[in-house]
Amino acid sequence: MFRQKIPTRIGRLDELANNLWWSWHERARALFQALDSRLWELTGYNPVKQLRDINPDKLRAAASDPAFLNLYDSAMSAFDADILASDTWSATRYGLPPGPVAYFSAEFAIHSCLPIYAGGLGILAGDLCKEASDSGLPLVGVGFMYPEGYFQQRISAEGWQQEVYHRLDFDEAPIQPWPLPPPSGPWLKVQVGDKSLCIGAWRVCIGRVNLCLLDTNVAANSPEDRQLSARLYTADQEQRIQQEIILGIGGVQMLRALGIKPAVWHANEGHTAFMMLERIREEVEGGVTFAEALRRVRATTVFTTHTPVPAGSDVFPVGLVEKYFHHYWEVRAIDRETFLRLGQQDGGDEPFNMTVLGLKTAEHCNGVSQLHGGVARKMWRGLWPGTEEDKVPISHITNGVHVSSWIAPELYELYRKYLGPVWIKRHFDPEVLQYVADIPDDELWASRQILRRKLIRIILNRAQERWARGEVTSQQVLAMGALLDVDVLTIAFVRRFAEYKRPALIFQDIERLKKIINDPWRPVQIVFAGKSHPADTASKGLLQQVYRLAADREFQGRIAFVEDYDMHLARYLVQGADVWLNAPRRLQEACGTSGMKAAINGVPHFSVRDGWWHEGYNGANGWAIGDSLGMTPGEQDNTDAETIYRLLEREIVPLFYDRDTRDVPRDWIRVVKESIKSVIPAFCARRMLREYIERMYVPALQSAKKQESH
Repeated sequence: MFRQKIPTRIGRLDELANNLWWSWHERARALFQALDSRLWELTGYNPVKQLRDINPDKLRAAASDPAFLNLYDSAMSAFDADILASDTWSATRYGLPPGPVAYFSAEFAIHSCLPIYAGGLGILAGDLCKEASDSGLPLVGVGFMYPEGYFQQRISAEGWQQEVYHRLDFDEAPIQPWPLPPPSGPWLKVQVGDKSLCIGAWRVCIGRVNLCLLDTNVAANSPEDRQLSARLYTADQEQRIQQEIILGIGGVQMLRALGIKPAVWHANEGHTAFMMLERIREEVEGGVTFAEALRRVRATTVFTTHTPVPAGSDVFPVGLVEKYFHHYWEVRAIDRETFLRLGQQDGGDEPFNMTVLGLKTAEHCNGVSQLHGGVARKMWRGLWPGTEEDKVPISHITNGVHVSSWIAPELYELYRKYLGPVWIKRHFDPEVLQYVADIPDDELWASRQILRRKLIRIILNRAQERWARGEVTSQQVLAMGALLDVDVLTIAFVRRFAEYKRPALIFQDIERLKKIINDPWRPVQIVFAGKSHPADTASKGLLQQVYRLAADREFQGRIAFVEDYDMHLARYLVQGADVWLNAPRRLQEACGTSGMKAAINGVPHFSVRDGWWHEGYNGANGWAIGDSLGMTPGEQDNTDAETIYRLLEREIVPLFYDRDTRDVPRDWIRVVKESIKSVIPAFCARRMLREYIERMYVPALQSAKKQESH
């Protein structure tokens, strides 16, 4: 579409725009900014939309501008070097596997221009795909092309969350149809219960990685079925099981139809576990027994659980499972009880649990942090009767974040200056990160100041734009952060709103909090952001409570709730806050990667020692909110709130405002540096992916070779 108007000299701009490689490479983003900086901003930093809307005169001018051409050649050279490299870490270390890793996930978050994600699960999946591209691991992702995605959030004058859905314009997104090769028709037919649905596929390029997104919105389906893949995480159980059948079973069949032959299968959370059932069916229809089919599938399957509490698993009533899977035991060598037991701990009429299904059909299982691994072993010990808890075959691989995607450009250059020009290629090496100590305090502080001011400015701009359009009241503008100060210590509480995350904990003693926030010499401001699930009434009530307090004049405008938290806003928050606050009930946060993103940008973590912070906190790189195990929920709240206030009053606030004659908080910068150098190598996606390769994928490949030899 673009080649008709893009001059030949810069004709590969459309190729670059349609590969999300640009989203984590500063040179590529600078190229599109140089093309038309205002349009780049207005299109939400979406080069596909930018190239669609740009004035052809600007393209012609760029094609004859020496400075632009130098940048273009440099960006394309870097792109080709990455995409075409054969000496990648994965290939050099292990050689190329016989097929890719098939990575199934209900959501993938790559960039805000492709809003097919809800939160942390999708962010993790996106970061893993980017790191697979960087490391040269052959990988194909399988998910859904949600045309309505997750909702956009608006908060009413009364503080209630309102969900607004917008359909994605596919012509403005970095996606392409993925046609099925002959003799397949235009769509793949998938059996969902007693009906046959047609599904199409969209291809998303993420560097060297391909993402296959399934779509039921095709002309051959009924209007009702066309809506099945419209939105993430529907609350209707029947729609949910149909979605998961399409994702798991349809995803396997789509890969087969596309001629893709995975060597390893990785199910990211229980939503995708029907993928294993489909592969068992294939083996049974190929002539082996059910027991042998299960053994073969288990050997080459990795299952990652993100669920620290039983209630977090997807479960379906037996009657609903019978409705959609009765043909499995009626026409194949799998009896009903054996089938149902795959998703049950004790059998009978017990609901069918997707986490149980994943654990029973995968030989390589893991939680997502050290603490969560232990919680998972305790929680699911009953699946391995007679096995000691520490011998339950659920390991852990702690999540990590894709550093190139989340690091602020200002800090990238600062690290490059003092850690060396190839620091980003070696950021997983603790020895390289030791040179963070050599960064001059005043330079690091100056960068941190710039990033906080950028954050406050974008919050102010959002509030002003809503006010200018006449969409909000003056009280709402206050709650949205219109009075935030660019030079005040800024604490961020940013995450999905849920009861166990305790977003209102810091308001336990409102009068004490007011004294902290309104101190005339050492003021503090708090920025909240996050969405509640549309069906979670309790968390919506918590969100309203926080929003109303943000509008309370007695806090002098120093508490803000920023609407519509997404990846774009997240970058400003994790880069620009001064402190990252997290207060979950202990043992209920599986990992929590947002704090990692903040820490690599020099934003110290201030958290309950749950999830990743249990292993990340070293006493000098942030602050820990006690250990309240063994207490009632009320006692936990009181104890943890007291710890938050005490640390703010005695340590955090004084440390931030204690400046030398050059107005630099030396002791604060010491914590910032320790945060950076301790978190980047230990909690980066590169370390995470390499652990998956060495501890999960390679053993699965070895199992596959053993099967072939028999």
